[in-house]
Amino acid sequence: MPKVGWLVGSDSDIPKCRPGIEMLMRFGVDVSARVMSAHRTPDDAAKFASSAEAEGIDVIVCAAGMAAHLAGVVAAHTVLPVIGLPMNASALNGMDALLATVQMPPGVPVAAVGVDNALNAALLAAQILAVRYSDIRERLRAYKREMAQKVHDKDTKLQSEIASW
Repeated sequence: MPKVGWLVGSDSDIPKCRPGIEMLMRFGVDVSARVMSAHRTPDDAAKFASSAEAEGIDVIVCAAGMAAHLAGVVAAHTVLPVIGLPMNASALNGMDALLATVQMPPGVPVAAVGVDNALNAALLAAQILAVRYSDIRERLRAYKREMAQKVHDKDTKLQSEIASW
């Protein structure tokens, strides 16, 4: 079974991450969610990253705010794909976390999604998994068809409303 490790730097990030975790579960992905800090529990974060592959994890998502070093610390200790999810946790509205996530040094790549965008982090993780798992690839195709259908339905509704103006 495909598995994603989902780390949050603070338990206050959990409510914003829930939609992404639920999306992965909808796609049949096992999610191992943990609270770890790059600064307060750096040894735990390094150990998690170093052992993730042996634990069957395929992709790691790291949600963190402010300095947002969690994804970088994790990426430094694994060859697995790491997705940084910058969180809005400061007066800078998440821009500090976004910049910390995307400004990784050469040789330590971290993919990044938008601030507080757990859904896109989950979908990117699913797309990475879809390279190997055809069932996830098919679920992604179905999800995209559902999104398109919702837009078509809204367009039909608008056209109908305009006709009655």
